[in-house]
Amino acid sequence: MTATLKIQANTDQHTETAEQHAAFEARIAGGEKIEPGDWMPAEYRRQLIRMISQHAHSEVVGMLPEGEWISRAPSLRRKLILMAKVQDEAGHGQYLYHAAETLGATREEMVDALLSGKAKYSSIFNYPTQSWADVGMIGWLVDGAAIKNQTMLAGCSYGPYSRAMVRICSEETFHHKQGKEMIVQYAAGTPEQRALAQDALTRWWWPSVMMLGPHDKDSTNSGVMSNWGIKTKSNDQVRQEYLNEHVPELLELGLTLPDADLHQDADGNWIHGPINWDEFWDVVKGKTGLNKERLATRNAAHDDGAWVREAMLAYGNRLRAQAAD
Repeated sequence: MTATLKIQANTDQHTETAEQHAAFEARIAGGEKIEPGDWMPAEYRRQLIRMISQHAHSEVVGMLPEGEWISRAPSLRRKLILMAKVQDEAGHGQYLYHAAETLGATREEMVDALLSGKAKYSSIFNYPTQSWADVGMIGWLVDGAAIKNQTMLAGCSYGPYSRAMVRICSEETFHHKQGKEMIVQYAAGTPEQRALAQDALTRWWWPSVMMLGPHDKDSTNSGVMSNWGIKTKSNDQVRQEYLNEHVPELLELGLTLPDADLHQDADGNWIHGPINWDEFWDVVKGKTGLNKERLATRNAAHDDGAWVREAMLAYGNRLRAQAAD
């Protein structure tokens, strides 16, 4: 968020009244969607801009780990599927940037924050893709985790974000299915294919579990976002749903999950072992992983696309001039 937006948010906070807050919270309690022109607390707006812009950045950066494999796909069918998926992720970024713009953030502010390294995005995209099987495992595990989170957000209190999530979830479901289809096929394939699938699972399991965020007791933003209906489930609730769906499916394939403490409790829930949160935060902060490489690639792509933006601006100006004649 820029200084200008921060100043606006602080100014709004000084003029907010208890009556306004009460009316706002009553609308959320009644299940109403908050729309762009509605009154909202400055902190609600700030949290949404932070969350939606980070989500948009994640979609855009998320194109990079799998995009590296388009030219190395093992068949034309796999290449076409992967190209379509990467294009989908670009579209998801567009939906989300538009949703954040309805709150007063500008595209230039958000993109500048990403390119300068000030903004965060999902840390899982800072892990390297080492084999073709990683493409399938990302589709099954990473997109599977994203769907759990995004399905929850489809019910959030802010209308534009909620509606964007409905569209995105439908496309992410296809990504999840294609990744699962790949891994199921490789797990039942040749010994080499099965070994690639197991290796990919071993490397992507814990990052996908961590992707759903810190434990509830350590999540500093979860409280206010839950109170205002931005998040309708906690990180640990969503993580539990993720484990209960994916663990039995992976075990059924005869693959080994890299968690010696994984077990089911009396209620049938799959319980994971200790999470290495030091690794999580080191990747988030760019101390390890490919943060610098991802940003360098994204900056190069932005620079290479300057002529497209300039051409679109010139074309738009010409259309407006013609309309004014």
